[in-house]
Amino acid sequence: MKVAIKPLLHRLRWPVLALAVLLVAGLAYRQWGSHSQPAYVTHTVALGTLEKVVTALGNVQPKDYVDVGTQVSGQLRELHVKIGDTVKKGQLLAEIDPTVYATRVAADRASLRDLQAQRARQQSVWQLAEVQKTRSHELLSLGAGSQEAADAADAAVVQAQAALASLVAQIDKAESTLQGDEANLGYTKIYAPMSGVVVSQPVFKGQTVNSSQQAPTLMRIANLEVMTVNAQVAEADIPQLKAGMPVYFTTLGHAEQRYQSTVRQILPTPEKVNDVVLFTVLIDIDNRARQLMTSMTTQTFFVLGRAENLPLVPLSALRPLGEGGAWYGARVLSGQGVAQRKVKVALASRTEAAIASGLQAGDVLIVSDGKATKPGKSGKPADSSASSKKPSSGMPPPGGPM
Repeated sequence: MKVAIKPLLHRLRWPVLALAVLLVAGLAYRQWGSHSQPAYVTHTVALGTLEKVVTALGNVQPKDYVDVGTQVSGQLRELHVKIGDTVKKGQLLAEIDPTVYATRVAADRASLRDLQAQRARQQSVWQLAEVQKTRSHELLSLGAGSQEAADAADAAVVQAQAALASLVAQIDKAESTLQGDEANLGYTKIYAPMSGVVVSQPVFKGQTVNSSQQAPTLMRIANLEVMTVNAQVAEADIPQLKAGMPVYFTTLGHAEQRYQSTVRQILPTPEKVNDVVLFTVLIDIDNRARQLMTSMTTQTFFVLGRAENLPLVPLSALRPLGEGGAWYGARVLSGQGVAQRKVKVALASRTEAAIASGLQAGDVLIVSDGKATKPGKSGKPADSSASSKKPSSGMPPPGGPM
């Protein structure tokens, strides 16, 4: 056996050595090839829609509403509506106990009748004084009367006229007092100043309300067919907004549904929240379907620009060329190697750019040198601001027209 195995091993020595050499050479070539070929982070260009937006948080409130109060004090005797009821303008809403105000009106009318009677009596006194005055002057002219009697008759007429004028003034005052008390009596019945829905009611039947210091609110009536979004926008983003620009928003409960509208007004006076200056932007929205409710939280998007059906690429893959701000350089990877492209940007957000010319769908764009990754995807809207509660971080993206 030993004699047979030895020649066999001798014959196999050269093939084994050759196989080992080939394995070592293959590994060396593979390692050399991996170092010689550069690796890139690439992105496959695809068509899509890009929106440049400013985002902000907001809340929904009725555009038109009124807090219904009372101008008189007393016990709330009747409440004819409740929260959620739809009311018409002029409809009776509530009644306050009218007893005190009814007695005042009755007393005022009695006082007025008394003064009117005194005026009638004084008119007769004045008429008598006029007759006596005429008679005394006739007697004086005939020599049958004295000057003293004529002077007394003149004075009596003046006194009667003054007393009558005083009573007339008292009657005017009494009539004014009566009108005021009648108005207060009328205020014990509270009517709807506008049509709408009762959205709040902080008082209850039997409760005593006091209007001497501050008019108490009995209920709030709101028109829920038109709502207003009050969006809080950071001061850094306000210069980009204007009345009439397109805007859309979503709510927490229906994040997939967009409500389209336009900016109605930017309020000039800001408020400060945690040392951040925020301006309120008003957006009206039709709500006849009653999908929006008071105090809903919204995520609001102010559309600064929009590009549709254009190639979308990461902004980091482009290098500005300094030719008007819209032209950029890009590297495209193909079977022939890396090619330089000059592209024009139609719209740019903080992270993406829509290409007007120079690239087309399917091109493989080199984003950066480094470990190779799978091609990225584009097409989602990008925000131009971070949070509505904080000023936008960073500067606007280079190039790209608004």
